[in-house]
Amino acid sequence: MVTRRRLVLLTAATLAARPLASFAQGASSIPHIGYLSVGKPETNAAFLGALKDALREYGYVDGKNITIDVRWAGSAAYEFPKLAATLVKENPAAIVTTCIPSTRAAKQATRAIPVVMSVDGDPVSAGLVASLARPGANVTGTSTLFEELIPKWLELIRLAVPQSRNIAVLRNTEDVADPYFWVKFKQASETTGVNVMSFGAKVAEDLDGALAAMRKQSADALIVRTDAFLAGQAARLVPLAQLNRLPAIYGFSEFPDAGGLMSYGFSFREYYKGVAKYVDAVLKGTPPADLPVQQPTKIELVINLESARKVGIVMPPQLLARADRVIG
Repeated sequence: MVTRRRLVLLTAATLAARPLASFAQGASSIPHIGYLSVGKPETNAAFLGALKDALREYGYVDGKNITIDVRWAGSAAYEFPKLAATLVKENPAAIVTTCIPSTRAAKQATRAIPVVMSVDGDPVSAGLVASLARPGANVTGTSTLFEELIPKWLELIRLAVPQSRNIAVLRNTEDVADPYFWVKFKQASETTGVNVMSFGAKVAEDLDGALAAMRKQSADALIVRTDAFLAGQAARLVPLAQLNRLPAIYGFSEFPDAGGLMSYGFSFREYYKGVAKYVDAVLKGTPPADLPVQQPTKIELVINLESARKVGIVMPPQLLARADRVIG
């Protein structure tokens, strides 16, 4: 028989426990997502930062109401299957992948957890999805069109610098997609009659030497590749290009916004809003199979006239007429 005093004590204990129970329930309801990337935090954080900023627009703040579990593979893409397997054991609500190898590893590790990819290259030919419109299974997300833009980068930089014959290409040789893209550059150069010259940089300290070497080897202009490391180097690359009087074209509009000469592509920060949108959708229960793979819908030409003056060129009127945005 429960006495009145004991009943009061039990009730008080129950009430006292409720905040703890509510807190525990709230903590367990915080979404946990995985993030698989090449590189390391000090070199490849630009895209992760863009994703976090985009997720904030959907109300998700890392460490507050969402947890992002980041797994870095360095330059060893063969580590992705092991990283994906250990991540799946944590049972995240979704996994964000940043390249074809990491997406393939995540897909092989789970058929149940949604995988939101952000990749260079064709996800259909890579076997990641059945089609762009109907991805099927548990993988969807976004893919860029950068390999298709390489001939345009060559065309546009030659319009800006008509005498250019030797075009330097700044590459991150540790990026898993780099060999694929270098082949595309070589193929495009053969059809346009220019010589593409390879220069590598894996850390920020490599950039000074790489751009100085371009001038020593008589490079007429520069194309900067679009991987996560180089995307985060606008503050360092733009002044170096001007110092070495190298007219440069970039794939991300963040570069001319930072004083670079020109870009043909899009903003990677805007691009990651699409990734965040799909993360939000799958967290709210939308099956990945119902989300068509997104690709950039608008490719823009952005020109910075102040930068043109600094590298000693005059932008031809026909090129300015094609620009979607002119700065300065």
